[in-house]
Amino acid sequence: MNMLLKATKLTVAAALIAGLSTAAMAKERVYKWSLATTWGPTLSPFIDSPKKMAEMVKKMSDGRLIIEVDASNKHKAALGILDMVKGGQYEMGHSASYYWKGKDIDLLPFTTMPFGMTAPEQYAWFYYGGGMELMQKAYAKHKVLSFPGGNTGNQMGGWFRKEIKTLDDLKGLKMRIPGFAGEVMAKLGLTVTNIAPGELYTSLERGTIDALEWVGPGMDIKMGFHKIAPYYYTGWHEPATELQFLVNERAFKKLPADLQEILVTAMKLSSYDMYIQNYDMSAQAWSEIATEYPNIKIKTFPKSIMDAMKKANAELLTEMAQGHPLLKEVLDSQAAYQKKARVWTEMSDYLYLKDNL
Repeated sequence: MNMLLKATKLTVAAALIAGLSTAAMAKERVYKWSLATTWGPTLSPFIDSPKKMAEMVKKMSDGRLIIEVDASNKHKAALGILDMVKGGQYEMGHSASYYWKGKDIDLLPFTTMPFGMTAPEQYAWFYYGGGMELMQKAYAKHKVLSFPGGNTGNQMGGWFRKEIKTLDDLKGLKMRIPGFAGEVMAKLGLTVTNIAPGELYTSLERGTIDALEWVGPGMDIKMGFHKIAPYYYTGWHEPATELQFLVNERAFKKLPADLQEILVTAMKLSSYDMYIQNYDMSAQAWSEIATEYPNIKIKTFPKSIMDAMKKANAELLTEMAQGHPLLKEVLDSQAAYQKKARVWTEMSDYLYLKDNL
């Protein structure tokens, strides 16, 4: 009996020592990941978001999680981020969900939707209105986790070679405009295409496209679009464009719990930092337009065109949701939250601005 007790004690002690050793080893192990982006190496602030996230993770983990960020010029697949993360070539990615509407329509709404929520409304929906749960549900079939990766706020409606006065002026134009807004414009008679960021200026210069939308003045002016297409229209199609961090689910589960928490926290902080960085860039660029870029003509689409866009948008939403129950669940959730939040947005922001401009 004493021998059995001694053996049991030794076994328990060995197990405890082994457990402590395993925990200690986990604390000492260095995890090296790589992240692929849709963006070129100088495309601020888009490329800054994953870079800042990686820096924060390295510091907060005391060097236990190292993430190397690869811009699109390295991996040569700007619009292939989802497939690369899903397949395990990269543990992480940074892109935008609406680029994959042709691959999986359920992922489309997590970037933005025409006439949808503003950035504060959308962030509230993600973190407190059920949006995060729906996004993980949509990405689960790809074995990928998705997290907000930085917001542009309300984007401009695009650069056009000629002024758009009527619906007839739109018909036949070739335009780069991604996401669901592209479907709306196609319904109004445009030929719509999606082109990687690094090819936009060349496509416009060579006449491959007649118009394009990118982001806003902070990012657009330095791209030089105004040299070819000087008519710059205000937005309707992307009121809160949220980029996405994608994480291979299997790789994430292999991380110790503390590194998982560090990664999630760094993604959240860097996404908000991109939002305010882009806001500052646009405010600065807008202040310089009148004096430094006098050829740029700021325009708003006429009411007749806006009404046609809203009508086309509503019809297409109804058509698109048919046969896609998860997509309908997401769209219904967004619409309900927008209806609730918009009352406060009007009271807190719109009426304040209306009375003080």
